[in-house]
Amino acid sequence: MNKLSLNNNLIRKIKKIFFPFYKSKEISEIFNILETKQPKEKKVAMFVGGCVRKYISGEEIDDIDIATIFSPKEIKEKFKNTKVEIIDTGTDHGSVTLLLNKSKFEITTLRKDIKTDGRHAEVSFTDDWQIDSERRDFTINAIYLDRKGNIFDPQLGKKDLENKVVKFIGDPGERIKEDYLRIIRFIRFSIQYSHNLLESSTINAIKLNIDGIKNISKERILRELIKIMNLRNFKSILKNKDLKNIFSIIFPEFKNLDRIGKLNLIPSSDLSSLDINIILAALLIDETNNHEYFCHKYKTSNHIKDKINSLANNLKNYKSDKNFFKKHLKSNIYFLGKKTMKDFALFIFLENKKWRYKDLRDLNAIIDKISIPKFPYDGQYLMKKGIIEGKRIGLALKELERCWVKSNYRLSDKEIFAVIDKAKKSNILDI
Repeated sequence: MNKLSLNNNLIRKIKKIFFPFYKSKEISEIFNILETKQPKEKKVAMFVGGCVRKYISGEEIDDIDIATIFSPKEIKEKFKNTKVEIIDTGTDHGSVTLLLNKSKFEITTLRKDIKTDGRHAEVSFTDDWQIDSERRDFTINAIYLDRKGNIFDPQLGKKDLENKVVKFIGDPGERIKEDYLRIIRFIRFSIQYSHNLLESSTINAIKLNIDGIKNISKERILRELIKIMNLRNFKSILKNKDLKNIFSIIFPEFKNLDRIGKLNLIPSSDLSSLDINIILAALLIDETNNHEYFCHKYKTSNHIKDKINSLANNLKNYKSDKNFFKKHLKSNIYFLGKKTMKDFALFIFLENKKWRYKDLRDLNAIIDKISIPKFPYDGQYLMKKGIIEGKRIGLALKELERCWVKSNYRLSDKEIFAVIDKAKKSNILDI
């Protein structure tokens, strides 16, 4: 662990002790409203899920989930005529979102499952905290925390968190059949918390039910995949044979999973800034159209699709041009931009077994130092030289720019006039 990581951990510990999330002004206001006219000893609301798990683990807390005995209707009534805004986000399933001073809190009524089909659950409301805990996925997600910082842990999730074990609540097979996405969530939490301590009964249950993933929408799978790839220790999936095999079955398009092993060569301080789309491209891109199939199958955003396609196209150019990062580096930077070149360099580092991290770092340093001049010619310049047509001017400028870059950003008058004469004499499409 480097000095920066140690300092960050120390800061998080100090904040946890002196400024715990549950003592914020907004949270206090929300709990005060919820507890109005309620017996002091009665637990009407507690934190649950990721925020509690992260609080115990000393992680940064982003989303705050609150469980309550009140129905959505009662919640709305309680916050009526207050400055808290209420957003319907899943009333049928007992969830509403509270917005106060730009802070969001998802508040959900205690529930029990009536019927599940592997994708969705039909629920009924309850006021029993034990019953609510039993319907959750993992023990580490069934830890409750009250506004005073007291823990209610009916599934012993805190112990599992401390022992670095990820367990389903109750029978793993039954939990999976309730929502097959839990298989992928198991992978995520195992990478993040388990340190490769996996129960054989859980692995067997996953293998028996893995075909159920086909019933899950591709959008939900992709969202979960992105969360996995955003983990700083995503590369640790290679260390566990079972996790790696399960992941490969779910995502057969990742034919190059071993490439992420090279992430071990990158300092941990640099990993947080990595663009996961580059890692995704490294897993997908090969000599086939594998990456295109993946983007189509999972209906990826245009941003992801464009990024991966750009890296694939640059790979083709790189393999056909031995001077891509050498003699032609400056011109490639001009047409592609420094960021694109750095992104592609990282991709090649992951893709090419021979590349060392030192090679990547040195190349990035060279890219940073290269100064690219501004193209000195424009349409008015060409018009003065006798080119009138709009389309002809545009195409002539493009050719002039290509020649200018090729000549190391210097063109003689003779070379300039040669391009102009060609534009004057040729059909538009010839240029």
